[in-house]
Amino acid sequence: MWEERWHPLREEWVIVAAHRQDRPWSGEEAVPREAALPDYDPDCYLCPGNPRVGGAVNPDYRQTFVFDNDLPCVGLNAPAELDAPAGIYRNRPAVGIARMVCYSRRHNETLAELSVGQIDALLRVWQEEYVSLGERPEVNHVLTFENKGEAVGMSNPHPHGQIYATNFVFKTIEVEDSVCRRHRADTGRALFQDILAAEHEDGRRILYERDSAIAFVPYFARYPYEVFVAPGETHPSIAALSDRERYDLAGVLKDTLVRLDNLWRMSFPYVMCLHQAPTDGRDHSAFHFHIEFHPPLRKPNLRKYLAGPEVGGGSFLSDTSPEDKAAELRALPSVHYKQRS
Repeated sequence: MWEERWHPLREEWVIVAAHRQDRPWSGEEAVPREAALPDYDPDCYLCPGNPRVGGAVNPDYRQTFVFDNDLPCVGLNAPAELDAPAGIYRNRPAVGIARMVCYSRRHNETLAELSVGQIDALLRVWQEEYVSLGERPEVNHVLTFENKGEAVGMSNPHPHGQIYATNFVFKTIEVEDSVCRRHRADTGRALFQDILAAEHEDGRRILYERDSAIAFVPYFARYPYEVFVAPGETHPSIAALSDRERYDLAGVLKDTLVRLDNLWRMSFPYVMCLHQAPTDGRDHSAFHFHIEFHPPLRKPNLRKYLAGPEVGGGSFLSDTSPEDKAAELRALPSVHYKQRS
């Protein structure tokens, strides 16, 4: 089929050409490596009791462990005075804090294999970090994310994510915030609530729901198996969730992760990002916190490559149908394949 679908959060068109999924392919293949990992790796700089890159030694942590990144991309000591570039070019200091978040002490455990209670505890940590970092006067945005799997460039298999608290707002969130603000002004409604209403009306792309949380493959999905996980009510950040909402979100997040792993009975790679409102002191009540999964694989051994249309043309081309991918995920069991076997 040849179709364009409007992505309301990014304000861009997504080209859907699902018939291209099975086109002949003689290029590079991404062969997943499922080598058994030890429970503890003495050479891992994230395992308990091990030295890190900067020389500090990890404590013998038992649950979630957070520490400042030894090789941060932003810093509180960024030089205030920079050499002015030529002509129309501009620069500014990249001020901020970068942190690592270890989900588990076990080297061979993934987020999908944690219990709902353990995931809920991680969400509490994310809440605390958003509040404490966002309160700093030099921080305008708190970005929480995880890069999982070699296919997305993961440098260490130990289960972990990262947090960037910066003096700038990352571009996608900046656009999303502006769009949500404008939609509220024009219609009196939250944009994400309209998205949820459309997904409920159609129904085919919803993967799993609890009382106050939902997982779905969006109508405008760009990546194969792209999934949104969100609370039902509009909250600008994870910090605003009640205990009940947070636990429901943990359950839906667990279900999503298990289905992704069960798809091809492998530890499924992805980029997971928490979309949260900036912390710059402005009114962001129209922003709807949610979690987005962007998996890089469109087949077990084949990446979704970004090529001419995406990199050069600036328009995303999807090789799959969101409805078909949602049906595949919805048909899978909700118990992790490692536990079943």
